[in-house]
Amino acid sequence: MFRSSTSLANNFCPLKLGVMAQGDMYKIIELIERDKLRLEALECIQYLSLPQCYLAAGFVRNLVWDHLHQKLIPSTLNDIDVIYYDSDENDDEAYLKYEAELTLRMPQVEWQVRNQAKMHIRNGDKPYQSIVDAMSYWPEKETAVAIRKTALDNYECISAFGFESLFDLQVTYNPKRNRDVFEHRIKSKKWLIHWPMLRVVR
Repeated sequence: MFRSSTSLANNFCPLKLGVMAQGDMYKIIELIERDKLRLEALECIQYLSLPQCYLAAGFVRNLVWDHLHQKLIPSTLNDIDVIYYDSDENDDEAYLKYEAELTLRMPQVEWQVRNQAKMHIRNGDKPYQSIVDAMSYWPEKETAVAIRKTALDNYECISAFGFESLFDLQVTYNPKRNRDVFEHRIKSKKWLIHWPMLRVVR
């Protein structure tokens, strides 16, 4: 089975991965391939044909944490985060159309679609230059991971901060964001209850 990591080597991602990081990346792909719901979701977003379009955040992060906690039943996804980067998009409500289309294809999950080329406005940041640049502003470094299917059995897995801390069961504060946001997310999402081996790095 062929697995691609091309987006980690080009200008989408500022990281140059070592052998260990590549191993972590391939482990993510292996875990994805065992998960029928996630495989179906990856198939669904291909139909949107959006630029730099990935499934991100808890879609990948929770899967790794479940694996490291040896959970036999995957944790329920509150929603599936679809991110893409289209600086030419003029319709501020385009995401609603995409969410509706995905819901028709896969109604058993909640979809959240966001164009990261526009999210800097809401967040009060300078314009993001790419999908990975946008991810580099997310509150926790381990959340800034994403994956997409590019062809038959061919995947691209990207990260703004690498994969090591994710597999080390860390929840790391990103200084680009307000610390109160970080602390609120830890409490409200109850990560330390669901995954008690997690270690918060402030």
